[in-house]
Amino acid sequence: MKLGSISNNSRDGCPVLVDRCLRYMVPVNNVIDNWQLGIENWSAVSPKLERIYEKLDKGVAEGAIPYDRSKLSAPFPRAYQWLDGSAYVTHVELLRKARGVELPANFWVDPLMYQGGSDHFLGPCETIKIKDINWGVDFEGELAVVVDDVPLGISENKAEQHIKLIMLVNDISLRNLIPDELNKGFGFVHGKPPSAFGPLAITPDTIGQSWKDGKVHLPLSVKLNGKQVGFANAGVDMTFSFPELVAHAAKTRRLRAGTIIGSGTISNSDQQHGYSCIAEIRMIETINEGAPHTPFLQYGDKITMEMFASDGQSIFGSLEQTVEKC
Repeated sequence: MKLGSISNNSRDGCPVLVDRCLRYMVPVNNVIDNWQLGIENWSAVSPKLERIYEKLDKGVAEGAIPYDRSKLSAPFPRAYQWLDGSAYVTHVELLRKARGVELPANFWVDPLMYQGGSDHFLGPCETIKIKDINWGVDFEGELAVVVDDVPLGISENKAEQHIKLIMLVNDISLRNLIPDELNKGFGFVHGKPPSAFGPLAITPDTIGQSWKDGKVHLPLSVKLNGKQVGFANAGVDMTFSFPELVAHAAKTRRLRAGTIIGSGTISNSDQQHGYSCIAEIRMIETINEGAPHTPFLQYGDKITMEMFASDGQSIFGSLEQTVEKC
């Protein structure tokens, strides 16, 4: 299934299903009020939603309207918990190498993860509002999963069964604010403004064999002002799978339904498929040329992210954002 939320006067939006080819969408608020309640009652509501989705995919769902990304917010406009990992250790290694800092050995066996703000997420067309462009605005192309209730201390082997949805993320970072925050030893706040999500969340079965071993084995297209800058495969060089990230997050706590867990910046070590953030581009320039010359995002810059299935269909719909002065 593919699902989204139409922006309305509520903070959680109106839940809709969207057909596989992104032709139509149909409100399902007669089944569930919003997707947070949906994920909390997934076993009860998913069979009803599947029946509606089958009709929608055949073009016979009652109440269907044309698909319109501009009407959609993030699938979950807000969440009780947003945990972002750094599953692509090659990304972390690269950033540290450019600073002349050695990567600790345990980074390869113990995931990095932080808890970000989740009271408000940006939608797929919302502008990135920035007060000061000198803060170093960067995009980060990621994927994320949404889980149902996860028990404390769950094993990696059992964690995958709790992954119900997958989403596309632009985890916006303010690179020039992050170092001072991290030097305080207490994590991100200012350096991580609201993350943005693609218009649609999908159930893992939607992409068939491309979902394997808890990873999405497909490339993420990233364009800056219409120019391709990245096409890294999300299933390559992912040191920690999503089940591993879920188990890591549940080491000392239960995870309530609706918890969103991010992969961190998608990154391939061969670099032949480009980059999913500007920071990596700048680090390569630093390593090869002694200093970076690619600027971070400027006012008016447009970032586009989209992932396609093997048949060419857009999986999550496109995420297109422009940087705007606040």
